[in-house]
Amino acid sequence: MDRHFLIAHFEAFLPLAAKWASSVERRILREGVPLSEQEMADAKAVGVCEPERVRLLALSRVPMPQNLTLRTAAAAIQFLTPATCGLTLRYGIFIRSDCWGDRNLVAHELTHTAQYERLGGIKPFLQQYLSECLTIGYPEAPMEQEAIAAVGRLRNSGLP
Repeated sequence: MDRHFLIAHFEAFLPLAAKWASSVERRILREGVPLSEQEMADAKAVGVCEPERVRLLALSRVPMPQNLTLRTAAAAIQFLTPATCGLTLRYGIFIRSDCWGDRNLVAHELTHTAQYERLGGIKPFLQQYLSECLTIGYPEAPMEQEAIAAVGRLRNSGLP
């Protein structure tokens, strides 16, 4: 599956991706832990409106969709690779176990939570984010750059 095929069939893949993301978010919200006091402050600093809803879940690896079509599409745009350290699905955030406690990573992922809120939920977020990844590429996508910049601002204001 190549990038041109994915772009041409993006609207068909989007509902599958949104369904998977919603399902995984429910798992994180059920099994995850609330933000620490520092993470709560960072969430507010990067623009999360409802940081009390966020949960973090540590896993040895970020999960991949069971659906072969989605897995293949993710691989085609190099999204969700074994190197993925974190994944935000609205208020649920996976952190790879060996990256747990990385304040920069959590702040980056919290910026994506703020984007979900701003855009109005899972499907609108995925529509914009994945479209940017397909057409511009990751990490050059504007939403990814916004998260990188937010961490930079936090670091400049005292983030270790």
